[in-house]
Amino acid sequence: MPFFEKRKRRSAVGSGASNSPPPEPLPPPPQTTQRTSEASLPQSNAAVLRHRQLVFHAQLAHGSPTKKIMEFSNVKELYQRIAEAFGIPSSEILFCTLNSHKIDMTRLLGGQIGLNDFIFAHVKGHTKDIMVDKTEPSLGLTITDNGAGCAFVKRIKEQSLIWQTKEINIGDQIESINGKSMVGSRHYEVAKMLKEMPVSSRFMMRLVEPKKSFQDIAPRGASKTAATKSPVLEQDPSLVEAAIDKGGKKATLRLKKNGPAVVEEVEDDSWEMDACYKVDDLLESFMGIRDTELATTMVDLGKDKHDIDDFALAMDDALGEFEFPDEFVMDVWTTIETARNNRTQQQQHP
Repeated sequence: MPFFEKRKRRSAVGSGASNSPPPEPLPPPPQTTQRTSEASLPQSNAAVLRHRQLVFHAQLAHGSPTKKIMEFSNVKELYQRIAEAFGIPSSEILFCTLNSHKIDMTRLLGGQIGLNDFIFAHVKGHTKDIMVDKTEPSLGLTITDNGAGCAFVKRIKEQSLIWQTKEINIGDQIESINGKSMVGSRHYEVAKMLKEMPVSSRFMMRLVEPKKSFQDIAPRGASKTAATKSPVLEQDPSLVEAAIDKGGKKATLRLKKNGPAVVEEVEDDSWEMDACYKVDDLLESFMGIRDTELATTMVDLGKDKHDIDDFALAMDDALGEFEFPDEFVMDVWTTIETARNNRTQQQQHP
């Protein structure tokens, strides 16, 4: 019997295997112009309305005065607000790191910002054209993107083909491949194009380095030390309570591609967080990308499911564009189940 019987059956229907007429489309939801008052919402939803009062602080990573950043609900809006504050086009921002101006991918801004995090924006610097001879199937690159149309190098495997190409560095934007623009492409699209390059082929990559401060200019792998700016937070008094850590939980602003940002409390050692790390590892091994937000979405889809069929259908509905094979979906489900079961056992036998 094939995996995910429900998923296969739904695919057959979608491909025209059934002669049944398609169901009548559901009517659109009624439109309303009624405003929702904060007092009528539960506290967690009220935080959604109030998050726009949060004030974060930012600098350009290569050096700049500190600016206040506010009024954003997603990553694109955040980049736009940073660009407006510093008087630059938003397209100049490659990525942001939290609480460090260095190109440190462990501090990369993803789908969440701690309420007391300091933001450093890394902007475009030198452009370079690099010729790559693909002498083996794996390049040794891990790619991510900033959520606003910029894919860049997140990790380079030691002793890999790209590692030996010293001109390619972590943080470099992949602007084009063989003259085809990658601007606006998602990281998985860029990774797929590189993966499909035939072995023994030669291709050109146009890369854009992050602009560096004087003390950060050094060869790859050289030791660099610098002070880290202390984070600062200003906010409305009604939000002070939400920003305080309680019971091992950290208050964060979660940015979503679809829907408003929301203030959440996240346990640093929650099973969901452990599952997200492991699913992100699966994404890297399967697709050559790392995407904390995508991994979090997968865990969110699976945490209330009771069997793999339901999880596979939820993955199809929410993430069908990725066309994940059954084997990968099974690995993700197993990872989520293992993390959840481990936490249950720890609670039963502390």
